[in-house]
Amino acid sequence: MTKPVFIALDFETVIAAKQFLTVFQQTTKPAVKVGMELFYAEGGYAFVRELKVAGFTVFLDLKMYDIPSTVQKAAVNVGKLGVDYVTVHAAGGARMLAGAVAGLRMGAQAAGHTTIPKALAITQLTSFSEEEMHTTQLVGVSLRESVVHLAKLAYQAGVAGTISSAYESDDIHAATAAEFLSITPGIRFAGDAVGDQSRVVTPARAAAMGANGIVVGRSITQAVDAVVAYTRALNELNGEDA
Repeated sequence: MTKPVFIALDFETVIAAKQFLTVFQQTTKPAVKVGMELFYAEGGYAFVRELKVAGFTVFLDLKMYDIPSTVQKAAVNVGKLGVDYVTVHAAGGARMLAGAVAGLRMGAQAAGHTTIPKALAITQLTSFSEEEMHTTQLVGVSLRESVVHLAKLAYQAGVAGTISSAYESDDIHAATAAEFLSITPGIRFAGDAVGDQSRVVTPARAAAMGANGIVVGRSITQAVDAVVAYTRALNELNGEDA
């Protein structure tokens, strides 16, 4: 099974995102990630629906985090959109995570969708360094231990996988199950600027570290040829010749 490359549509407006995606009109539709910035923009909700109608795999990155009942009700509405993946914060706890899974199922079924969105749990943000995590959260364990603990919590709550650095992918699989997904942001091509990420790897390195899929933003969206860059990321992740 081909591991997906999710293109992070980190644009300020829906118009800009649509303009970028025009280069993929004559190709197989890639998987895309719609984050909070774009979803909360004018027309963001309708844009997600348009993406699904157009044949894109959609990862809606909302990082839901609230009391269990509120997250479940929000997840019902998200489930009705027919998206493929949705993020929730593992730090919200087992009841909140289970509520999100239940809400997504309820929403998808109510809307008549044949597939249920997969919930992906945020462990620790890839922008966090070890020192930042300790200082901000007063967490006494290592960054790796915290990520694995949160991944186990998510797995036990019925979540499909995690969002975490590729540096923790193998440990997450070892602590959960082979089918439990490890989707990793913080991806750059060799030689690209790191930006605001602290734990960065290439697509090929992410694959070697156990990632089941990757999220790539600037290395594709700011490339001279986005289609070529996307194909390169897909090939590197799946071990294929360019």
